[in-house]
Amino acid sequence: MFFTFASSRGRQLLAALGPGLLMAGAAVGVSHLVQSTRAGAEYGTSLLALVLLACVFKYPFLEFGPRYAAATGENLLQGYRRLGRWALGLFVIITLGTMLIIQAGVTVVAAGLAGLVFGLEASITQLSAGVLIGCLAILAIGRYSGLDLMMKIIMAALAVSTVAAVALALGSEPDWGALDPLANLDAVWTASGFAFVLALLGWMPIPLDVAAWHSLWTLERAEQTGHRPSVRHAVIDFQIGYAGATVLAVLFLLLGALMLHGSGEALPQSGVAFAGRLVDLYAQTLGEWSRSIIAVAALTTMFSTTLAVTDAYPRALRALIEMSGVATDEGSAEHKHRARYIGALLLVSTGALLVIHYFVQRSSGFTALIDFATTVSFLAAPVIAWLNLKLLTSEHTPAEHRPRGALLALAHAGLWFLVTFCAIWIAWRLA
Repeated sequence: MFFTFASSRGRQLLAALGPGLLMAGAAVGVSHLVQSTRAGAEYGTSLLALVLLACVFKYPFLEFGPRYAAATGENLLQGYRRLGRWALGLFVIITLGTMLIIQAGVTVVAAGLAGLVFGLEASITQLSAGVLIGCLAILAIGRYSGLDLMMKIIMAALAVSTVAAVALALGSEPDWGALDPLANLDAVWTASGFAFVLALLGWMPIPLDVAAWHSLWTLERAEQTGHRPSVRHAVIDFQIGYAGATVLAVLFLLLGALMLHGSGEALPQSGVAFAGRLVDLYAQTLGEWSRSIIAVAALTTMFSTTLAVTDAYPRALRALIEMSGVATDEGSAEHKHRARYIGALLLVSTGALLVIHYFVQRSSGFTALIDFATTVSFLAAPVIAWLNLKLLTSEHTPAEHRPRGALLALAHAGLWFLVTFCAIWIAWRLA
């Protein structure tokens, strides 16, 4: 009987696994491949402690997404509405204000890698259009199950190749001074250094609005499997993905520090050139034979990130539309549900392409776009953190599933961490 019970619990846990890896796949993109690598290249390991602190302090607010979904059967957007229309309105303003920029940011990096891997002589707008068309095809045809399977394969491949690259870099007699966390503190405490710190923290390891995405993915996974996960299993799924995203953030920072710091090399300002330099890092450590393999792995990783983001925003927009009370007749409810998702997919993709064409391609503002998007996400973080904490400690969450003890204490500490850094940024900008 014990083994039957254990087997049943194991099957239930396996049924719950998936949304956490989607979250990790969305995280291990620009924040890791671009921002973490830049952090290591420009400041060595001086920002490593801050990266880890950001991951620790953001943990509760991101975990609250799957926790709430599993505890109530509702997504976070429905929870915000229970707090009041003002709460949902705040989230809508933040989402609409960052949606196209974030979508454009992840798409540009994927497009740059696509151009590199396939040797395409095309503009960044054309490459980005190709990436988004690929995402639209997968999401329109394969739906959630296709997204889930692809993410699991890609994340495993990236993890193995990145661990190997860092291990070989450490074994190749690197400049150990680059690993001294105190060596570059003076460079951090400058106007440009502080601006980069805030940009880094904005998406490290992922923006807090992903908690709402995660709650939607948790419910979609439950519908796919026919099994609503327990809160414990939903949290375990989240923890697996979050731990992976945190470890990979550290590895990318170390790779940048070991291979680029102190070289005097200026990092490329275009998406295609940055993608090429990133692949060079792997080839230098693993060997030239690995260049094509790593290029494909990096491309699939960024494509998975773009795929996750391309799914998340339309899914959130659809939920918002359906919560607004739009009338739908019973016979066509499923059709309208799907049509709204496809419509939102086209809207977000088209908007992102316009941002890429007019901001990135015409002004070569790749890193400027990324820094702006990540800074906006960081400034929005205290608001989302507060909303999530308020919801999870309210009567709308079953008492037995509300955060308590160490988790609640960490949430309060994390909120103060985010508020403090935002206050410092505002004071710095006004000075």
